Amino acid sequence: MNTTACTIVPPHILRALARSSDERVAQAAEHTLRTRLTVEGKRAAQARRPRPGDRSAPGGSGFLPRDLQARAERTLDLPPTATTTPNPQRSIHDAQQGTKLPGVLERSEGEPAVADESVNEAYDGLGATWSLYYDVFGRNSLDDNGLPLVASVHYDKKFDNAYWDGEQMVFGDGDGVYFSSFTDSIDVIGHELTHGLTQYTAGFVYVGQSGALNESMSDVFGSMVKQRSLGQSAAQADWLIGQGLFTARVHGEALRSMKAPGTAYDDPNIGKDPQPATMDGYQQLPHDDSGDNGGVHINSGIPNHAFYLAAAALGANSWETVGPVWYDTLTRGGLPKDADFAGFAAATIKAAETRYGADSEQERAVRTAWEQVKVVVSA
Repeated sequence: MNTTACTIVPPHILRALARSSDERVAQAAEHTLRTRLTVEGKRAAQARRPRPGDRSAPGGSGFLPRDLQARAERTLDLPPTATTTPNPQRSIHDAQQGTKLPGVLERSEGEPAVADESVNEAYDGLGATWSLYYDVFGRNSLDDNGLPLVASVHYDKKFDNAYWDGEQMVFGDGDGVYFSSFTDSIDVIGHELTHGLTQYTAGFVYVGQSGALNESMSDVFGSMVKQRSLGQSAAQADWLIGQGLFTARVHGEALRSMKAPGTAYDDPNIGKDPQPATMDGYQQLPHDDSGDNGGVHINSGIPNHAFYLAAAALGANSWETVGPVWYDTLTRGGLPKDADFAGFAAATIKAAETRYGADSEQERAVRTAWEQVKVVVSA
């Protein structure tokens, strides 16, 4: 099983910064790249351990911290009654520029805001993501069983990334030169948390086209979290992923654009956004770290663009139109973990037909979107 760390910043950007003449920037980028390998090993170990909620496994919730494990088990033991209303169970920790996780607990569920802006941003972002899952799709946390949401801010020194490590969220503060704090963008929080959702559902293998689908799922749901939190329709949204992460020194708007893949940045220090919008630009890359596991952060622009096109065609709010189709496809089973773009496209078309009806406006919008990105051949 591939267990590469699910990070928001693509490795090609970090490699470019590692060649910077600014020693501080180069060291921060090199260190961030090395950390990916450490996280990979951790995720590999976790992949062999029982998942949270596996009641038949020794220890119940497996890899959760002891206090959160007890809380999760109490949640699982609650009888499903009309008076039991699910709520998020958030805990935000301060890693204090260290690497020991989760760090010092700074804010728990229901507690008021604290002085640390990053703690509050993480708390609010986790809440907005949980709310999208539950209020829109009826899902109670990542595992649909009330899994507590754990996050750590101020991870390491000048850490240029955020990631889901298989059990919790981790946010760096950035190098302060090219990257600012990774809690500044709510869609980044939604993106990384959705890697956990994918882990508990379709489980797309993080390599090649299935890996690009894994990344795309996170961009899709991260964008919906942002749009819903801002009350934006599909037409009003900017469809940018990671807006606010770059400092003013970077010539670019964000890490990715779902509306116009390949246009998010063009900077002499980090390069030009390499994402394709259609299969005409699909990049065949090595299935290893040097090739971003087959271009998972690059080729994800294609399914990203398909989601945007379907949402734009339907108008209104993306989380109420095409969002449920993607959610159904991700969660209802039937897709192999190594699904390719064509298989996923066919599943979304079927999901749209199942939810809205054959030849419905929604089914036509989804089918046409996949035809426009040239994953599906038009009839």
